[in-house]
Amino acid sequence: MAADRIVNFEDFVKVHALLLQASGLPPSLHRQLFQKLYSETFDSGDFFQVQPCEDGRRRRLVLTSDSMEKESHVFLIDHAWTFRLSDAPKQLQEVPGLAERMASLMCVDIDMDSNSEEIDAVNGGSDEKDTKLDVMRMLGREISEAEEKGDGIVMWLELDELGIDDDMLLSLDLSRKFPNLLALGLCGNKLENVEIVIQEITKFKHLRALWLNDNPLLQNCDGHMAERILQGSPSLEIYNSCFTQNFGEWALGFCADIYGKENPGYIHQNDHPLQSVTSLDLSNRCIHNLISKAFSPVEMPSLSYLNLRGNPLEQNSVSDLLKILKGFACINALEVDIPGPLGESAVEILESLPSLSQLNGVNASKILETGKHVIDSMLQPRLPEWSPEEPLADRVLSAMWLYLMTYRLADEEKIDETSVCYVMDELGSALRHSDEPSFRVSPFLYMPEGKLASAVSFSILWPTQNVQKGDECTRDFLYGIGEDKQRSARLTAWFHTPQNYFIHEYEKHCQKLRSKCCLSPSIKPSTDRCSISSGGHALRVYTDIPHVEEFLTRPEFLITTDPKDADIIWTSMQIDEDTRKAAGITDQQYINQFPFEACLVMKHHLAETVQKAHGSPEWFQPTYNLETHLPQLIGDYYVRKRDGLDNLWILKPWNMARTIDTTVTSDLSAIIRLMETGPKICQKYIEHPALFQGRKFDLRYIVLVRSMKPLEIFLSDVFWVRLANNAYSLDKQSLFKYETHFTVMNYRGRLNHMNTPEFVTQFEQEHQVKWLDIHERIKTMIRSVFESAAVVHPEMHSPMSRAMYGLDVMLDCSFQPKLLEVTYCPDCTRACKYDTEAIFRGGEPLRARDFFNHVFGCLFLNETAYVTKL
Repeated sequence: MAADRIVNFEDFVKVHALLLQASGLPPSLHRQLFQKLYSETFDSGDFFQVQPCEDGRRRRLVLTSDSMEKESHVFLIDHAWTFRLSDAPKQLQEVPGLAERMASLMCVDIDMDSNSEEIDAVNGGSDEKDTKLDVMRMLGREISEAEEKGDGIVMWLELDELGIDDDMLLSLDLSRKFPNLLALGLCGNKLENVEIVIQEITKFKHLRALWLNDNPLLQNCDGHMAERILQGSPSLEIYNSCFTQNFGEWALGFCADIYGKENPGYIHQNDHPLQSVTSLDLSNRCIHNLISKAFSPVEMPSLSYLNLRGNPLEQNSVSDLLKILKGFACINALEVDIPGPLGESAVEILESLPSLSQLNGVNASKILETGKHVIDSMLQPRLPEWSPEEPLADRVLSAMWLYLMTYRLADEEKIDETSVCYVMDELGSALRHSDEPSFRVSPFLYMPEGKLASAVSFSILWPTQNVQKGDECTRDFLYGIGEDKQRSARLTAWFHTPQNYFIHEYEKHCQKLRSKCCLSPSIKPSTDRCSISSGGHALRVYTDIPHVEEFLTRPEFLITTDPKDADIIWTSMQIDEDTRKAAGITDQQYINQFPFEACLVMKHHLAETVQKAHGSPEWFQPTYNLETHLPQLIGDYYVRKRDGLDNLWILKPWNMARTIDTTVTSDLSAIIRLMETGPKICQKYIEHPALFQGRKFDLRYIVLVRSMKPLEIFLSDVFWVRLANNAYSLDKQSLFKYETHFTVMNYRGRLNHMNTPEFVTQFEQEHQVKWLDIHERIKTMIRSVFESAAVVHPEMHSPMSRAMYGLDVMLDCSFQPKLLEVTYCPDCTRACKYDTEAIFRGGEPLRARDFFNHVFGCLFLNETAYVTKL
């Protein structure tokens, strides 16, 4: 084998030409890459250092060499973990050391609550006397420090996390000891009694700020406690970090860092204490009304930076707020939620406030140039969350979406149906995101022997900017993806993006769906259409489907091997104009497909068709085309999370069958990242389906379409149930198990066939329901599906089309039908293999070998045997 190894640069380039081009690596670095691959040189540790950040919950990569010029070096990054998504849980459990290494790499190997547990243990170990003694010592120190400064008056008191309970608060008698107190912090104590707290707090007559955060009483009380405290303390401007309706210059001064423990202010303030304020952060202060005597250009003439994020400001109109802000002549930087109290568009805000040079940290000229309506440069990273008892493998399964990357293998003949996932080593995984990155990373498949069988995957890293010692090295997580591909929304996979924007987009989407109402297609008072004339001879059928060729045995039809001679073309291929020309198919031949039938059989088009016709019918789960409606999906996700609703979703490729590349997840980052593996829809998962003996199932119905105008459709008496092999579960590990959540076992897994009449009988007994009632609801739903297509896509009509479609249906726990998908030219192996009985025809036998005889009789001879007209 050594003789076959690539040993010179020219052969390397020849074998890897396409891979080099796809990687984006500058040609000037190709030789250096070959040399490092050939010699297996991993020298990145000589140039970079991985450092902890975000309190140890993330890492970053820093340049340690003196400098590095743009496109001067290329480095090999090893892949620490390579896997198929469905194999991830098993590998983490079975590969020695893998879960531990991944947990360390992803910073989920520590217990976040360990410090607080230690504190609780210490507090729990001290008795009430010791706790009170500690508090009294602290109060004594406060008094001593005030005396040392001159007047001995304590005006700011922080008694946080000292274990103070209701009895101790009473015994401390704080209002008598500190009558001039302006600010009191009691966060993280053990206060439970609302009446005692109100009694003690309202004794302070000059209190400007009170913090009771993280006390048990806040979990049990309603808004009346706050109202009573404010009534008894009319000077209070800040309550539990929020501004009260009485906020004024003290609260503004606190947020401007004028007032604090070292400078608490005075009971009677001096005139115009805010004159020198240039920067004011009012974010997340629950401000409802910004109009205040203190918040004015007269009081703050020098204000140049203002942060209003996270405040509802619902008592002010957009015009009133803009009028106030225009009065501040020096403001050049503003941060505000978009959409939010100033409107829905960054561009419109800038046009209304032309003095701004920055909006949400982004240069105003850049915003106006790109026309972006929602912008934000201050996004906080998503950090993995877990509980101490959660196994390492589960922590990794949640955190991996912040780290993994994908590629898909292909050769001259085909492309892999599923993507390969990988996690870069510790150095590569430490690269954080930047919209203006200093490095670029790309996967690279090295074939040392010139063949795919010898391939080894790496990532390659090279500088795209000049970098200096100590600089953080970053990459663009969404390289090459612009706003035309929903870049801002896709950043939600890694960052906390503005929720209100996405919720607003979702609400607009819902409003649009509610406005839809399907008009039924015109149905002429029908005389049964004539059967196809054959001129006295058998209708010649060309087919590439073995079951049709074997089982279409009626004398009215004759199989031919030449499509040019056929009256009927029955094929599994999609026939477009090029296919017609190549095969010699004419407009006088019948074809088993309708024009524009993609509006039904491609999942994203099916959703669009149903939503255009019916809005959001009960029989169709909320569905989003991720390529066009990601913001609306994110908004839906946030609303469900806010309202405590289930948030499990299923992702399906636009146009793949047999559940290929299909994923079930409740992780928003996972949903967004899976867009990278190909175009998908995201559909609300039926978390509580009807079960059969504890297992999931769906139903495959066969629909025969003679005409779309007028709509003439028939439901075959033959339908079958498809059962999952494993008992149904929503356990996190089960979401990766195909045989728990999917029912298509023809192609993988073990197939457990069950005769339909037997299933119906047992299902009725298990659930005490009548299948006839369920069947009627299913028929109504199927009719609605094809009505949708007829109304939204009248161009489907073709007099030379006849078609058979498979409809997959699931029942929820209330036995209401839910449409899963519509399939063109469905696999009818079961229908041709297993004899059954007509459920609603008195058990009349249905012979498997006659299935296609009945199908063709209905579509081409106007027969109605073993079908029901819908």
